[in-house]
Amino acid sequence: MAAYLCPPAVIHGAHSVHTREIMAEVHDRHPDAAWAPRAEGIAASTGIETRGWMLPLEAAVAPGNGSGAGPAGPGPAREALLRDGFTERDADRVIAALEAVPAPQTVQERTAPAWEAVQAYGERAARGALQIAGLDVADVDCLITSNSTTPALPGLDVSLANRLPLRGDTMLLPAAQWACVAGTRSLALAADLVAADPDRVVLVVISEALSTTYQPADDTLESLIVRLLFADTAVAAVVTGRPRPESVLRLDASWHHTLPGTRDLHRLETRADGTHFVMDRRGPRAVQETVAAMWEWLRGRHEDDPRSWHPDLLLAHPGGTRVLEYMEQTMPGEWPSGLLRHSRDSYTTGNRGGAAVFDILRRAYDAGQKAGSRAVLYAAAPGLTATALEGEWL
Repeated sequence: MAAYLCPPAVIHGAHSVHTREIMAEVHDRHPDAAWAPRAEGIAASTGIETRGWMLPLEAAVAPGNGSGAGPAGPGPAREALLRDGFTERDADRVIAALEAVPAPQTVQERTAPAWEAVQAYGERAARGALQIAGLDVADVDCLITSNSTTPALPGLDVSLANRLPLRGDTMLLPAAQWACVAGTRSLALAADLVAADPDRVVLVVISEALSTTYQPADDTLESLIVRLLFADTAVAAVVTGRPRPESVLRLDASWHHTLPGTRDLHRLETRADGTHFVMDRRGPRAVQETVAAMWEWLRGRHEDDPRSWHPDLLLAHPGGTRVLEYMEQTMPGEWPSGLLRHSRDSYTTGNRGGAAVFDILRRAYDAGQKAGSRAVLYAAAPGLTATALEGEWL
């Protein structure tokens, strides 16, 4: 399978959003929520004090341009009041009161500016990755893109093909619904592509504005957790079929796993006021099942040397600290500690979704990972589906 990965470019959201700002907004809007007395403890348990967003918090909590009179305007509402026996004077008073009530943002108001940011951040990451790899846009034979929270058609692939611009014969492979698994699965696909043609140059770009799932009106416990977890990030990296001076990781094998009957545990729902991320409390346990399956895959690959073989680092995005803890608890006892240090470090500034594994990889690179180190990359996504890769640091 051998494919060669250059160091990724990572562009964090430029707007720092502190947990204390989120909590102040939440308490002000939902003072009587059932979880309000526990909210500070829940926030502290995430271990996240700040995260970067592509747009400021004010953009997420601002009212929409409409009013409480509804999208059709005051006319139909006034006519309905008159039919119900209101005098014209009383109907006018009701309409005036309704028009003074701010309406929530519409899907368009919420996602349009985020989509613009996703494209701009994606372009910056793409150019950064090409510069790191010592390549030009004209060298790119294939572009793989992923962005799940700002759906658009044409998508990020076509946008970048025009913005960079790429050659007209560049293969475009958009994967809008990969979500959290985009980092590992895009690398697995890129490795297959360069295995078929070792001279092929594949550029991977993942740009996610996860902050679009911040929904101020939601008062569920799950919505509180979503507010606290997500960060916005764009990442990109170059994959080639032959080693380059800039290559840092050789990818040797990939693994995919999907759990049946788990597609409703994590999902995006598009409602009148935008995109909502919905979580089920059974989710972490299901993710743990994919981790157990990954251990079996690794055990099978190294069955001739099970005791002396171990990865030197795990670049894992399981979506939360509970599964990171489970990974540590279920590792063979002879494996060294600290394999997840870069994953934990990344998580302290937010869940980056599909961009997470590239961010974790970059942290390992910046820390000066030793050549010859064995690496395992893992991610799980709504579905519930997971992908892992094994490789060696160069």
